[in-house]
Amino acid sequence: MSSSLLRWSLVVSCALGLSGCGPPPNPERLRQEVLEIDPAFSWSLEKHDELANRIGLVERNLALKRSQIERQIAQLRKDLDDASAKARQDIQRIKLIIQPEVQRVELTFAMAVEERKAKRGQRASVGRSISQLRKSLKEGPNTPQWTPAERARLEGELGELLAEAKRLDQELAALNEHVRLLKIKRLLLKL
Repeated sequence: MSSSLLRWSLVVSCALGLSGCGPPPNPERLRQEVLEIDPAFSWSLEKHDELANRIGLVERNLALKRSQIERQIAQLRKDLDDASAKARQDIQRIKLIIQPEVQRVELTFAMAVEERKAKRGQRASVGRSISQLRKSLKEGPNTPQWTPAERARLEGELGELLAEAKRLDQELAALNEHVRLLKIKRLLLKL
């Protein structure tokens, strides 16, 4: 067997022997051992060391860049939180500007609803009076007999009540439209 083949088999035996269950190998001792057997391998080891140094440099640069970017991200998150808080404060301040108008519309709406409720009550009362007068003016076996003067007076009252009912119906229609408009205003101010 040639001496170089003997050396390589010794290196392979050592490497195989070191891969067993013993203490971890000492890289420097292994390096010296290989170089004693194959001094030409030093070029490969030097190239390996150079590349390992370059890889280490790239990894350190990456770690540095990661650290810088993570700090920037943390700062950007803080800036975003600060901007969000300021925007919420500004929105609240701006909403306060319209608040008096919102309150005025709400008050006007409440008053219009109450007025409409009262008008509906008046209209219902007038409607009952009209029904009673019409019922009493009908001639029948169970109705009182009115003199022409009394009948004329009752028909005059009925005419007045019908005019009152018509006026109340017109006012209710106007109030319904006013309440509808106020509802729209309330809705628009809440958007």
